[in-house]
Amino acid sequence: IFMSLMDSITGKLFAKSPTEAIVDINGIRFRIHISISTYESLPSVGNPVELLTHLHVKEDILDLFGFKDSSERNLFINLNTITGIGPRSAMNILSGTNPNEFKNRIVSGDVQSLTVIPGIGPKTAKRIIVELKDKFVKLSADELPKEEGDASPELNDAYDALLALGFLSQDIKNEIGKVYQKGSGMKTEEIVRKVLIKLQ
Repeated sequence: IFMSLMDSITGKLFAKSPTEAIVDINGIRFRIHISISTYESLPSVGNPVELLTHLHVKEDILDLFGFKDSSERNLFINLNTITGIGPRSAMNILSGTNPNEFKNRIVSGDVQSLTVIPGIGPKTAKRIIVELKDKFVKLSADELPKEEGDASPELNDAYDALLALGFLSQDIKNEIGKVYQKGSGMKTEEIVRKVLIKLQ
């Protein structure tokens, strides 16, 4: 996950449209690109507003993108790692679906359902599935130590954290089951730390 210089912005909503929001902070107005779903979550003009942000820097261009929640921002950042998908295209994709629905389509490998989203053709859909599916597949009960019939929240959180650090899904699964001790009360941080020792 790429970190942005600006994590969030809080001010008064000066103006809004389905693609942009202008936020006033003590007389300085920021133009922020948004998705339709974020637009629908905005308050009325003149009211306080807070948006999570991502600052996109390219040559002499600075573009600020805003999001209603972290799941939307995380998907935007993941989409930007794919060749051929820039920030504007990623925002268009977010406007055509919601993050959970989109992730489910990727995990299921459903190329056809992805192509109904504006901006995604068959080739792009296949590329998205190949490059992102591994990041969205949750730990399954048959791949990890079972706790009440399923992976514990700590395991899932540790898995997500290690994926975000750039490790491969299969490598994480191979090691996480070795360090995790059922019923030990291991916290997410402890699981991550022990797996990191194994993977580095």
